[in-house]
Amino acid sequence: MQQEAAEAAASLAGLEERRRNAQSNFDQTSRLYNSQGQRIQQIEQQLASASGEKLRREEETSSLAAQQGELTETRAAAVAESASLTAQATELRTAMAELDQRLRALRHETESLREQRADLTARAARLTSDIEHLEGTCLNDLAVEASTLREDESIARIEGEALQTEEEESRALKQKLEAMGPVNMMALEEFNETSQRHGFLETQRKDLLDSIENTQASIKEIDEISKQKFEDAFHVINDNFSVTFTKLFGGGQAFMKLTDTENTAESGIDIVASPPGKKLQNVLLLSGGEKALTALSLLVGIFQYQPAPFCILDEVDAPLDETNVGRFAKLISDMSSTTQFVVITHSKRTMAQADIIYGVTMQEPGVSKIVSVNLNRRDDAATRRAVA
Repeated sequence: MQQEAAEAAASLAGLEERRRNAQSNFDQTSRLYNSQGQRIQQIEQQLASASGEKLRREEETSSLAAQQGELTETRAAAVAESASLTAQATELRTAMAELDQRLRALRHETESLREQRADLTARAARLTSDIEHLEGTCLNDLAVEASTLREDESIARIEGEALQTEEEESRALKQKLEAMGPVNMMALEEFNETSQRHGFLETQRKDLLDSIENTQASIKEIDEISKQKFEDAFHVINDNFSVTFTKLFGGGQAFMKLTDTENTAESGIDIVASPPGKKLQNVLLLSGGEKALTALSLLVGIFQYQPAPFCILDEVDAPLDETNVGRFAKLISDMSSTTQFVVITHSKRTMAQADIIYGVTMQEPGVSKIVSVNLNRRDDAATRRAVA
């Protein structure tokens, strides 16, 4: 019936659409009729055709009016049928609600019965477990089966207080027996072994304490010696650094200072430099060439403190200008009497101070060749040093 009502509603909607179309056509015809009435005076030649069109439009209007009446009756019947179906649906919903409520009540009652059954099942299981435990306890403690005790009528005649007193005495005796524990036949041997183990561990502990004390004393001595050697090396390198800085820059001053004079082992080192014409400032504030020359001064100061038979310098003069390159080359030349310097450079002024020059050339593409030049500036071959 709902489907039929839906079909009737859809048909009614189609008819309503047709009615609206007819009404629209009727309105359009009325407008056209009014327009034609206004144009009658101007266009006499079209009077006959306009009159015919008017008659046709009136006929269509009458037909549409009849159709509208039929559709109105159909719509009223559909509305009445829809109301009847709606009432029936309401009754069905009410019945379904009552059935649903009864179903929920029955489900709730079923859940309650299930919970009761689960509780009874758990209780039965606990009681079964307790009975099994009591039977096992009778067999272990009394060496008598539970069925035998159940058949003994004298036990059944014991009153509650007497039974409780007997049970408390039995429990007290059992606790005393358990407190005694099992007899250990190997206790004396275990005591002797434990005594020997204790003596051995005491000896090891004394040795460890002595070793820790000796190690701490050695660490303290090493710290003192390291601190003294560091201070000596720091002062010597600082002096060498100041002298070399003045020589390379042609003046100015520079020195190193500890960030934490109280704890030299954990202290850092700051480098303070003042090239000619500038105030004292941190080395990080200098230009690139000044930083390179300051670093070279510090390197030479360290090298003078701990000299080596030879020294390799890789393009350390790259960031220097011509004047500073000349000072650097002069410094290397002065130090070459005791140390052999191997310098990798592209500077002509540095090459000019070399005793022997090695160059790498490529006369043919992909084929490198080494060319050497011995300037032979030193008479004493034993003291000759090469700068490459």
